[in-house]
Amino acid sequence: MARTAAREGNPHSLPAVDRRYWRTARRTIDLEKPVLMGILNVTPDSFSDGGRFFDRDSALRQADALVEGGADIVDVGGESTRPGSAPVDVDEELRRVLPVIEAAVDRVDVPISIDTTKAAVAQAALDAGAEIVNDISGLRFDPQLASVVAEAGAGLVVMHIRGQPRTMQQDTHYDDLVGEVMAGLRESTSRAIAAGCEADGVVIDPGIGFGKTAEGNVILLNSLDRFQELGFPILVGPSRKSFIGKILDLDVGERVEATIAACVVSFMRGARIFRVHDVQPTRRALDMASAIARWGSGAESD
Repeated sequence: MARTAAREGNPHSLPAVDRRYWRTARRTIDLEKPVLMGILNVTPDSFSDGGRFFDRDSALRQADALVEGGADIVDVGGESTRPGSAPVDVDEELRRVLPVIEAAVDRVDVPISIDTTKAAVAQAALDAGAEIVNDISGLRFDPQLASVVAEAGAGLVVMHIRGQPRTMQQDTHYDDLVGEVMAGLRESTSRAIAAGCEADGVVIDPGIGFGKTAEGNVILLNSLDRFQELGFPILVGPSRKSFIGKILDLDVGERVEATIAACVVSFMRGARIFRVHDVQPTRRALDMASAIARWGSGAESD
């Protein structure tokens, strides 16, 4: 595939994207079926599973479990981005993630994604064999990150966030929530393409739980069909998030079924990539939703 050159002139003049696949550094991922990105937090303080997979061996066992459960991607993160979390420096983040990535790329047969906002961490992870960079800042925190992704020909997820993780829940008012989130993602994708990232490697994420109220998160999930106007595949990450707990009064460990419900609704609204902790039950539910959608359209029959 030809590399997309950096654009000059109007930064919003974006190329058409074939949303049936997602190109990473070494392969293409079929988006005509639901794609699951299994979460592997190598952190002591993530909101849901902090500390459980903080050492290399337990992290690798979890990578195995995610893939056995049906994960299409393993997303490795070394910095918690829960509300109120403090940033981690580059050296510490690398100390956490690099040993896991270096071992995982030879251990599992799915792409490894690095969940980071830092160009230096992304570069080291890509050099170690990762194929995707998942940036919760939408290329806002580190201006060099887009160039690192472009040079490697890696896949890229750009997410919408307001402010920093430490302060993002202090300002959750929007005059036009969906419109403002779409505008932020349009800016992020424009920045990626201008830096030389290939359009068919870019995925957008509306940032469920990042600077939004519980009601706002529900509005975004119900409005995902509008995000298709941006022309890029859509990823959602509602897994075990606090908006579920607020709506249903459930603790973190009790949110599996509600997460699956949010994923199924998101799939029916156009999302195709789902970042989750509980891979196997989500895999089964989304595969069934996909089968119903195909049969309903006449694409398959019994």
